Amino acid sequence: MIHSAVRKKDEKGKYVDLEFKFGVEDLRRVLELGDSDNDPTIIPERLAKGMWCRMGFTGHINGRMLKTNFSSAYRFMMHYVVHSLSHRKGAYDETSDYIMNIVTSLVLNRPYNVSQKIFEYMKENIKVGSEKYIMYPRFIMMMINDQFKDIPKDRNDIMDPRNMTTDTITRVTKGDDARVKGMICKISRPAYVAPGNDRWRHEKSDSDNEDERMSLLVEKKTRWWFVRDGKRKRTPKTSPAVSILKIVVKCIVQGGVIT
Repeated sequence: MIHSAVRKKDEKGKYVDLEFKFGVEDLRRVLELGDSDNDPTIIPERLAKGMWCRMGFTGHINGRMLKTNFSSAYRFMMHYVVHSLSHRKGAYDETSDYIMNIVTSLVLNRPYNVSQKIFEYMKENIKVGSEKYIMYPRFIMMMINDQFKDIPKDRNDIMDPRNMTTDTITRVTKGDDARVKGMICKISRPAYVAPGNDRWRHEKSDSDNEDERMSLLVEKKTRWWFVRDGKRKRTPKTSPAVSILKIVVKCIVQGGVIT
């Protein structure tokens, strides 16, 4: 559970602090991500990278996983997954392990606990004592709006969605395709059923084979891939409470914006 306070004006125009707290289940409900506590937060690195090779990844299997190593259609999809769900402040060209897991799960139609991942990075940002940067500010604003219905909003502070244009797509997918790869699995067939046994293709699949490239894989022991003692890490049912300190303790909501 994350504990904080929202400061707003009362009927007399004086600032008052209101308790603001939320957990994974609140985040899941408000963001409507459709996952559950029973969904995994870890998938095997071999599955993720095997799937990425099948998606047309042209880089080295043990190297950096860059968006530019995919054809434009997949590059476009990864761009928005990274920008909307990544906890980074920059370096958006490279995908981290959990982003690889999310993309793999989306394409293969596998369950993945995105809500837990977002919540974990929110807590970590608090623990490091960040005073100037709130992780996932739009998600935090959605959580505040869910709990406090009467907070006034300034129309000038609202960012409207922008329609996608040819120029936008060209900017996101810039660069020549070393290899054009069509959309596969759930992306092309909504009713697609994922293979079992942590495989990234069905036995009778007639698409390209990745065995040669995967034979070079050296698996890493990272947070979202590593399985200790041969056992899959399970998603915690509850997360320990965290209090937001310093500036974040008293998030002043003025005009619908966290300051």
